[in-house]
Amino acid sequence: MKRIGLISDTHGLLRPQALAFLRGCDHILHAGDVGDPAILTGLARIAPLTAVRGNNDHGDWADALPASIDVVFDGVRIHLLHDLACLAIDPRATDARVIVSGHSHRPSIARRDGILQVNPGSAGRRRFRLPIALGELHVDGDVASARIVELDDLTA
Repeated sequence: MKRIGLISDTHGLLRPQALAFLRGCDHILHAGDVGDPAILTGLARIAPLTAVRGNNDHGDWADALPASIDVVFDGVRIHLLHDLACLAIDPRATDARVIVSGHSHRPSIARRDGILQVNPGSAGRRRFRLPIALGELHVDGDVASARIVELDDLTA
């Protein structure tokens, strides 16, 4: 079984609790609004990293990030992008089984048309009353399941 760390909307802040949660992951996916290239460096020290550019990511370092990308773990294709509203593919046509996105800062897990959609929420600065959260995806053969963790729960 593979453990894939899911993080988004760090906006230049990489919390120690997030780093601790992500340790031991086989891979990390960052769904955009990174905010600072040092975030990517810090995450890549923990595990192999795949990241996409968010609407607030600017500069040469951000231009090097794709707007979306597909990654495959075992038999599961995952489509990673920042804003689900910008989904430009038919996931069923590409055999994507999971879509990971960010942008809204609202953590969620849903299954739509047989496709697992995960938004790990925002691991950066708190916005409004939304939780500070991240997640993980477990891939076991061709089966994927997700979990969201609020960082406030990790410090209690």
